[in-house]
Parts: sequence; structure tokens; C-alpha cells
Amino acid sequence: MSELTAHVRLVGMADPAAAPLLAGLHQEYTSRYGPNDELVRYPEAEFAPPHGAFLIVVSGGETVAGGAFRRYDPATAELKRVWTHPRHRREGLGRLVVRELEREAMRRGYLRVFLTTGPRQPEAVRLYLASEYEPQFDVADRPTTGPLAFVKNLQLRT
Repeated sequence: MSELTAHVRLVGMADPAAAPLLAGLHQEYTSRYGPNDELVRYPEAEFAPPHGAFLIVVSGGETVAGGAFRRYDPATAELKRVWTHPRHRREGLGRLVVRELEREAMRRGYLRVFLTTGPRQPEAVRLYLASEYEPQFDVADRPTTGPLAFVKNLQLRT
């Protein structure tokens, strides 16, 4: 992260500081997939303690990145809403968000993480592969439709 002083904060989805993340995600999803209901698919409570978390990364008073997780099953957290502001991409913020979400999931007792991304988000695929997630699809022959699933065991991580 070049000259970026970032602070990670756990917040609720209704926190005004989360609004830029949600607006940015809406714009990303709409521009890549057209009208969709992804951001309203799960109630806000699923991303709240004790089973979920929503975090943002703030720099210079601006929300520049963030993400969330929800309970997938008793041992598995599902990452959702991972986003970095377009002006701050390629600064390591995505990895920071994923790492902090994993740490918080471990604190909540989860042993693994599951996530999906879309076929029109190649930078997300690269982020999860670089973050040691195991693709549940053939990377060499990546599907062009449907969700692309990843998993990662946390119990051996520090």
C-alpha cells in the first residue's frame, strides 16, 4: 500500500461509512452483470455478530475497501461484499480485507471459509487464488457462467 494509512473497522451495514462500499458494489455488479438483486439477497442481520461481520477500511476519512462474512454452516464462514474503491486498486487492500475477514472468522470459531465470485470478475479470481483459496472449478478452463466457488481451511492458518 503506497503511502496509504488504512484503518480497519468493524461496522454495521447501516453505518454511514459502509454506504460507499455498498454503492460501489452495486455499480460494479450492475456494470458487469446488468440489473440484479445480489445486494438484497441476504438480510443485514446475517452480517452482524455473533455469526457474521462487516468491516471497512478507512483512509483519509474515506471508505476505500471492505467486505463481510456470514454463517454458511456451523464451521464455515461465507465471504461476501469484498470491494476496493477503483482509485485504490492494486494497493493490497483486497488482500488486507480478506486477511482481516479470515482473522475475524477464526475469532468467531469458524474453521473454513467458502466464497463465490462471478465469471466477469477476473481480478477477484486472482485475489482469491493469491490468498491461497482452493478453486472448486478448473482454473485452466474457467466457466463463463454461474458462480465460481472457492474454499480455504483456516484451522492451520495463523
